[in-house]
Amino acid sequence: MLPTTNPTTTKSWKKLQEHFEDVKALHMKDLFAADAERANKFTIKWDDFYVDFSKNRITEETFKYLLELADDVKLKEAIQSQFSGETINKTEGRAVLHPALRAPKEANFKVEGKNVMPEIYAVKEKIEGFTNEVVSGSRKGYTGKAFADVVNIGIGGSDLGPAMVVDSLQYYKNHLTTHFVSNVDGDHVNEVIKKLDPETTLFVIVSKTFTTQETLSNANTIKDWFLKSAPEDAIAKHFVAVSTNLEKVQNFGIDANNIFPMWDWVGGRFSLWSAVGLTISLAVGYDNFDNLLKGAHKMDEHFRTEDFESNIPVVLALISVWYNNFFNAESEAIIPYSQYLNQFATYLQQGIMESNGKSVDRNGNPINYQTGTITWGEPGTNSQHAFFQLIHQGTKLIPADFIGFAKSLHGNQDHQDKLTSNFLAQTEALLNGKTEAEVVAEGTAEDIIPFKIFSGNKPTNTIYINKLTPESLGKLIALYEHKIFVQGIIWNIFSYDQFGVELGKQLASKILQEFNNSKTNNHDASTENLLNYYRKFS
Repeated sequence: MLPTTNPTTTKSWKKLQEHFEDVKALHMKDLFAADAERANKFTIKWDDFYVDFSKNRITEETFKYLLELADDVKLKEAIQSQFSGETINKTEGRAVLHPALRAPKEANFKVEGKNVMPEIYAVKEKIEGFTNEVVSGSRKGYTGKAFADVVNIGIGGSDLGPAMVVDSLQYYKNHLTTHFVSNVDGDHVNEVIKKLDPETTLFVIVSKTFTTQETLSNANTIKDWFLKSAPEDAIAKHFVAVSTNLEKVQNFGIDANNIFPMWDWVGGRFSLWSAVGLTISLAVGYDNFDNLLKGAHKMDEHFRTEDFESNIPVVLALISVWYNNFFNAESEAIIPYSQYLNQFATYLQQGIMESNGKSVDRNGNPINYQTGTITWGEPGTNSQHAFFQLIHQGTKLIPADFIGFAKSLHGNQDHQDKLTSNFLAQTEALLNGKTEAEVVAEGTAEDIIPFKIFSGNKPTNTIYINKLTPESLGKLIALYEHKIFVQGIIWNIFSYDQFGVELGKQLASKILQEFNNSKTNNHDASTENLLNYYRKFS
């Protein structure tokens, strides 16, 4: 069982509250001026990662108290509970063992006393064999043609993870063209359909229960379109499923051999490492998919075994709690300086906000402190020409993670130098700002001077990685997964359920029945007016 400590009752939290009053007005550039070794003290070098967290509004004393907080909430014991396969997702009665999906074959991860590694590797071997057949062209469609397109049909974790990874690893993609259908908006699925040839398209339906409304609606629309030019038995060649509901999948027409199982101890937003990642494997080849998993496993081991003061996920989580709960920061920005990571912040929005957007603690009591962090972002340098104005000169404190890669993939050094100069300059600018004296020295007109002053003291973490590879991407994703876990332990919440997404779905089902059966439910006046407005068009 996880500990159930209210963090605000701990000695370390009280120390942090008192300490905050002493340091809240300190400027980071003064901290750098006072300590020539600050950057070295607050940097973690691990494998191909260089993590600089020195540009934060912390002192050595702050860091000491944050580490004490980790001990006070029994973080080490919580990590052991997760990796031991205990039922830490108590509200749903499940273990949380996505790290097992990327562990080596000889590992021993147990759920209810049973080692799950043999079944994990049985599925991995199935993914490998299927991927190799499709990529090589030996597995063909109903007219004997090799597949050219792959369509992933899913939503939430069944879409965001695979879509993000495929986008991030474009450089490693093979000849197959991948598409993702998620939104129940019919315009979405029809825009994808019009690009496809039914003879050469493979469809991957990802739904744990095979009942998700959006996924099944899109799957049935695609199936109807497919059957306009193909016989019924062709479904078995062109559709595969990742699901636990074998009966419903087979009723859809999918061959039993083309069903890839998943497990209830894998949460949707942490599932890309499982058969949910089949589309990743198809897009970049199984070896690259496997290297993604191996990278994540390396981060798992770092997280599980490293001392907290040099443990990257733990340190980043503690700093995030510092801003969220003491500075009352409203959000965090994720700024990857790589266009390949265009969907990374979008992916993390689900992972972070669906996990830790909770207002009841592990004891079932209402929470009177802030949990969760609002997460957003876009790649640099695009974001510099968009929302950086707010970060630099706005009234909100927005801590930001800057993620960069030292080497480019295509080798254009001129572009890489310009990208890197921006990557480094922005964190320096956010740190130092620009004083009135500096603005005056530039010859600025007197009435314009106030508008060109930058206060600085804006916190950032720099996550610098040698090169974007499947392995380094696996490490990066796993880093944020573990950061989510640590924050949830500190805030004394259950990070792995998501009951908050259910109410809207339940009401949508009732409203849909009204459309189909002319049934009337009780609604508030606003919703009733909106329903009546829609009926004019339907």
